[in-house]
Order: sequence, then C-alpha cells, then structure tokens
Amino acid sequence: MHWTVGRVKITEIIEMETVGSTRFILPLATNEEIQKLPWLIPPFATEEGRLKMSIHSLLVETPSRRIIVDTGLGNDKQGRNVPTWNNRQDPFLDKLTAAGFPPDSIDTVLCTHLHVDHVGWNTKLVDGRWVPTFANARYVFGKTEYEHWRDHSDAPDKLAVFSDSVRPIADAGKADLVASDDRLLDEITLIPTPGHSPGHMSIHIKSDGQEGLLMGDVAHHPCQMAHLDWSSTADSDPGQSAKTRRELFSLFADTQTLVIGGHFSAGYIKRDGDAFRFVAVG
Repeated sequence: MHWTVGRVKITEIIEMETVGSTRFILPLATNEEIQKLPWLIPPFATEEGRLKMSIHSLLVETPSRRIIVDTGLGNDKQGRNVPTWNNRQDPFLDKLTAAGFPPDSIDTVLCTHLHVDHVGWNTKLVDGRWVPTFANARYVFGKTEYEHWRDHSDAPDKLAVFSDSVRPIADAGKADLVASDDRLLDEITLIPTPGHSPGHMSIHIKSDGQEGLLMGDVAHHPCQMAHLDWSSTADSDPGQSAKTRRELFSLFADTQTLVIGGHFSAGYIKRDGDAFRFVAVG
C-alpha cells in the first residue's frame, strides 16, 4: 500500500499480520464490543468482531530524504516475551528491496518509540554481532525515550530489546537524539504523544497544502477512537495515553489529514459524539 501527501510518498511494508488475540493487548475489546462498532468491519475487524492488526514499517520519501519509520520485530532476536517473536527468519529485507527500498538506500531510521515491535530491524546479526541494518542511515530516537530505556531496562525482556536493537546503534555512533517536538525537515515535525511510552512521538507531515499523521502506538487499533479509555496492556501510563488520544484525535478530526497507525492502515478521523471513528482509505 502507498499514499501521497503533497510531494511526500508513504509506502507500507508489512512484516506480520494478525487476527484476534485482542485479550493480550486490548482486553476490553471483546468480540461483542467490537461488533457494536459496525464501521470497523470489514477494514479493521472481522464479522465475528476479531481485530485485524499488523506489524509494519512505513517508508517515507520526501524530496530530500528516504526514511523508514519503525522497524518491526527483526530476525534472530531472543529474550522476547512472545514466543513467536524469537528467532524469526522473515524475508522482510527482501520485501523492502522488492518494493524499491534496498537497505543501503535508506538515509534515515525514525522510531516513534523503542518498544520491541518497533526497533527489531534496527540491527541484524552478522558474525555473532548486532550491527546497524541500514548502514548509510542516521537513526533518530527521541531523547526522552532513549534515556528512559537506557536507564530503566531492568526487566530481562526490556534489557534484551535495548541490548540487541538500540544500544548497538548508539555504540556505532549512528544515533541522533532529538526533542519530541523537533522539526526534522521542512515536511516533517514531531509531536510529543506520551502515554504508551514515556517519550512516544508521532510524526506530522505537511507538503503542498496536504497533511499526514503517522501516529505510532497512540492507538493500537481504531476501536480506541470510539473508546478512548481502552488503553493497551503495553501502555506505560494508561491515564496519560487516554488523555493523549483525546488531544491528538481532537486536533486532526474532521480534517483531510491522512492518518496511519503503528498497527493499522490509513484513514481519516471523524468526530462521533463525544468520541471518534475512523474512515478507511484504500
């Protein structure tokens, strides 16, 4: 899938798709509750009320930069809490290349946050060492986010992720730590959207009078637009994440801003009573 925002082109490359398993990430999103939101079906849920989600990267091409936003799970990783995320052998890099994005052509890696399913392809295993996958790229991390996980990755799973997918980038001298509201280039400004993680950032794109929003994990699924209080089990601060959702959705609702989630595809946010709904686009 790909979309354009002015002179900026966005291409979605999927690493993994899932249906169901909502109890692990959004326990309040039961099948029965999802069926009460008919606008979710079929683009974002099945007739039975099972959520459709994906782990994907977004390739953002501006007139001057070639950026990959979030890098999924990666291969050969260990110490993950989800068994199927360990020792993966996925042809993700082949998919990138086939879509016209060979790794060496990427000049910027931008992570909305540093959770396991957004940093995995930052590195690859070469001769027993984790090295940057995108050899010609600078890696942009939020300073608040990076320093939090650098100082608070005590749990074994968090330590594994930081050690194999984040620290090697800093050790290689390729990490640029930025403010959560930094303007990266003419077309791209960061928006601080904490709650899912302490330094979570969303990406605001403006080009030739058009706008786009890559929201990351402010919402894991569009059902959270209807139920702002449905916080993910992975949110570090559920109260803050709900507050962030209301503020961000209010900012972009009923505009022509193309919105893409960290685990769902593109659409437009519409007001719906005291909450919101999401209208999918092709």
